[in-house]
Amino acid sequence: MGPMMKLLVSMVCLVAALAMAPAQAVPKAEPWEIWLEHDPQSVQSIDHAAWEGFLVSYLRIGGDGVHRVAYGEVTAEDRAALDGYIEQLAALPIGTYNRSEQMAYWINLYNALTVRLVLDHYPIASIRDIDPSPRPLSGGPWDRTLVEIDGEPVSLYDIVHRILRPIFRDPRVHYALSCAALGCANLQPEPFWGDRLDHQLSKAAMAYVNDPRCISLEGDELGLSSLYRWYREDFGGSDAAVIHHLMGLADPRLAMSLQRFDRIGADGFDWRLNDATR
Repeated sequence: MGPMMKLLVSMVCLVAALAMAPAQAVPKAEPWEIWLEHDPQSVQSIDHAAWEGFLVSYLRIGGDGVHRVAYGEVTAEDRAALDGYIEQLAALPIGTYNRSEQMAYWINLYNALTVRLVLDHYPIASIRDIDPSPRPLSGGPWDRTLVEIDGEPVSLYDIVHRILRPIFRDPRVHYALSCAALGCANLQPEPFWGDRLDHQLSKAAMAYVNDPRCISLEGDELGLSSLYRWYREDFGGSDAAVIHHLMGLADPRLAMSLQRFDRIGADGFDWRLNDATR
């Protein structure tokens, strides 16, 4: 067994029951209709400077390419600034913005809420320790109401499954959202911005696909992050469609290697906290 497959198999937080769970463990994407409103003519932009300041101060990029957060170093002042940023976003009339600004808004809000949720319970070994759930990215901490927007209680679950996935229908969003786990796509070192969103999404997608956390090639078996099993429908609904998606983002050498596969083998996911102290 080669080193990459050993890494996949030995992921500390890979739970056998989760690996055997059906794809339906992740809910269907069903739009929350109140958030469909938008203004395609709007040129308004949303200020994410406070979130950018937090990322500059506390995001650490390791030699292994994994982005970690220095949760234990966050000062009371910067924690208050994070709260203020979330309150700022929650107060915006988001329906008056164009789609790009809205998508960047929901991505940044999701990531900021996730970081704040971890800070509320730190130190922990995994975000799943906050409220254990057998379902990936739903149930548990993801179902908690974390913010109120326009009088509506909103959870991480809502942002992913009722807003981002069904309304924007762009699979690259999975590379922009950080679930505070080492197996997730990296938390990016800058906010997502409406006027740069397409470039930023593609850059984040390519970074994850070309990272060993995403793809493991060992002999005749293609191993992937569990992300592609959980969200199989978002990536085309079949093994062939997922592989085609990956080939479109992979570096040339990796893309050529993927050509010989027509099915996906094992999958795994590392749920350990993306903590800079580890």
